[in-house]
Amino acid sequence: MTSPYPVPAATEEPLGSVTRVLGLAAGDGEDLFTGGSLPQLSGRVYGGQVVAQGMLAAATVEDDGDGERLPHSVHAFFMRGGQPDKPISFAVERLHDGRSFSQRRTAASQEGTSILTMLTSFQEEQEGADIHVTAPSVPRPEDLTSALEIFRTIDHPVARFLGRTAAFDLRHVEGNLYLRPARERAGRQHLWMRSRSRIPTQTSQTVHRALLAYVCDQVMLEPVLRSQGLSWRSEGMSLATLDHAQWFHRDVDMGDWLLYVQDSPSSQGGRGMARAQVFDSSGRLVSTIAQEGMVRIPTDSGADAGLGRWRIRMGEGDDGSAIPS
Repeated sequence: MTSPYPVPAATEEPLGSVTRVLGLAAGDGEDLFTGGSLPQLSGRVYGGQVVAQGMLAAATVEDDGDGERLPHSVHAFFMRGGQPDKPISFAVERLHDGRSFSQRRTAASQEGTSILTMLTSFQEEQEGADIHVTAPSVPRPEDLTSALEIFRTIDHPVARFLGRTAAFDLRHVEGNLYLRPARERAGRQHLWMRSRSRIPTQTSQTVHRALLAYVCDQVMLEPVLRSQGLSWRSEGMSLATLDHAQWFHRDVDMGDWLLYVQDSPSSQGGRGMARAQVFDSSGRLVSTIAQEGMVRIPTDSGADAGLGRWRIRMGEGDDGSAIPS
């Protein structure tokens, strides 16, 4: 029976809750694993959590003596929302092990029902050209307002929940979308992000990359909202991640300030596309991400009259990754 990929537990909250839930257990068979979920006010499993768990389940690549093979590419599709109070089963298929690359297919399910399928590719460290675009010049995170400060000024259960449980500090350059739409209707944004707690020194690069996949899902579709003049509190909005693609170009340190340079090139048919380039604090490009999500707004402005704000509307096929709207 294959042992699950080791995830060192953080000693400080709220990051400790994240690392504990990413630590999978061996299942009843070869390359089978099980995991739990963090509680969510939506009643659905957070999509970034399942992607990160799937990456770690897929890390069944043995070191052949030429060095560890790290995940460099992830492609995930969400089928339906998961239930946080039920275990998630991860079944890994070993597709290929070549001289430099390995590929794995991971299927996540609950009680026999599929919630996600994904492909992960791994590569051993190799020499080659090192070329990348440079990070834009934007205000530093020290000069911006933390989302945690904003949550603490809002007297609402959801704001208090996020202020207490958010494991990462987010700081928007153009202003956040938590309470109202952006002043400018433009499908682009910049934000800084880093862990609120110290990350154990023995944390492997594979786990750092899984943590980046975990956290990015909560902000990926924000450029779509900006382009449509929406905020997380827009009445009647249904939001769901449909698929997620991510490439890791260089080593990631989740204790470092990371700059997200994001845009949304298209929205159509109730779907929106979003992209992100992630740079470390020195300006190196460490990851590129793309997502498509379902974004639906009622055509009848009175259709949701009487329904309270600060809630998550769950659409059919929703992965539960959205934060409160």
